[in-house]
Amino acid sequence: MTLITWTAEQYGTNVGFADEEHQILFDKLNNLYSLATGGAERSAIGAQLDDLIAYVVGHFAHEEQEMQAKGFANFANHKAEHEALIGICADLQKKFHTGEADVTDAVGQMVKGWLDSHIPTFDKAYAGALNS
Repeated sequence: MTLITWTAEQYGTNVGFADEEHQILFDKLNNLYSLATGGAERSAIGAQLDDLIAYVVGHFAHEEQEMQAKGFANFANHKAEHEALIGICADLQKKFHTGEADVTDAVGQMVKGWLDSHIPTFDKAYAGALNS
């Protein structure tokens, strides 16, 4: 089941690496969502959760490196957004692996909502700086 679909109109930043990484991130999120809502084994869901979170951490680090290299003015606020989501993800990951939480439709909708807000508001704003 597809949770989120990348389109250039809604999510495109016109920054090549970011758009490519966002598309991979969306694919990984959709895979996790499909496993979690489709009744897959907990071990498969956990492996996909770990893969997605590792990818997100790497993607955020790449964005932050590029923003710093170009002296992007809103870097601190952007990084704070990343850190907040990583904190939520790390908490879910820990609780999932100890059996205290599950990856549910509500979790998927929360992440989708974050992406729906973050990419158009924060990521599109760095296009001018990163493409300079």
